[in-house]
Amino acid sequence: MTGAANGKMARSRWVHIEKYRLLIYNIKVMSVISINKRANFDYEILEKFEAGMVLTGQEVKSIKTGHISLAGAFVTLKGNEAWLTNAHVPPYKMAGQVLDYDPTRPRKLLLRKQELSSLYGKIKQKGLTLVPIRVYTKGNKIKLEFGIGRGKKKYEKRDLIKKREVDKKIREAMKV
Repeated sequence: MTGAANGKMARSRWVHIEKYRLLIYNIKVMSVISINKRANFDYEILEKFEAGMVLTGQEVKSIKTGHISLAGAFVTLKGNEAWLTNAHVPPYKMAGQVLDYDPTRPRKLLLRKQELSSLYGKIKQKGLTLVPIRVYTKGNKIKLEFGIGRGKKKYEKRDLIKKREVDKKIREAMKV
């Protein structure tokens, strides 16, 4: 497909396979822009959700060039809306000077009413929080994947690190 390798949508075109003529439609290519590496280490992700984000034009360009940081970001529910808070999106370098631009401003997440009501019900449980996992493009839209997470205890993290080290030693021993 033309352009699929570089993360752009492919155009419809005819493909001849033996005697059959098939029309291949636009394929939505997903390319991951940013990953929150601490999310899976600090939280046990119970359920994942996908949401669109309300962004300005220069924020879209900045994110598509890979300039977004989810470190320290979290999702909050206020009223009947979900917000991505504390995600750092620096201004787009090619754009002119934007007055009063806040790189860590809260950004509204686009979710259905059913999803929001189910999130409210699940978050009321003690110890659950909404954690951003990754930002990616789906077609030409920018999406955020976030999950309902339960915080891990310090001893659970230590056990995970020990298990990784043991698995690494076993793999190295098997290679020899």
